[in-house]
Amino acid sequence: MNIDLNAMSHKDLMQLKADVEAAIKHAQIRDRREALEAAEKAAAKYGFSLDELSMSGKLKKSKTVSEPKYVNPDNLQQTWTGKGRQPKWYVEAIKGGKQPADLEI
Repeated sequence: MNIDLNAMSHKDLMQLKADVEAAIKHAQIRDRREALEAAEKAAAKYGFSLDELSMSGKLKKSKTVSEPKYVNPDNLQQTWTGKGRQPKWYVEAIKGGKQPADLEI
């Protein structure tokens, strides 16, 4: 297909551009649908669904490390961020009469 773009008006070129962009979008949708169907057939051949296969391959989010908020006064190596389960040393210190503010870093 040869089109003499130099002979076309600006309006015709803009319409051609819009038509081409629409055709590209439809082709992408069609190709994606065909690829999905092919992948579903391939997974079914082995007794799986795409959901089963894609769930096992998901990457886990990396956990962010929180800064310690509390410290054991008897052992400065033992710290706690204040999130999650309270450590034994923290629970014992609170039962022993200390306030959470006393254990803050």
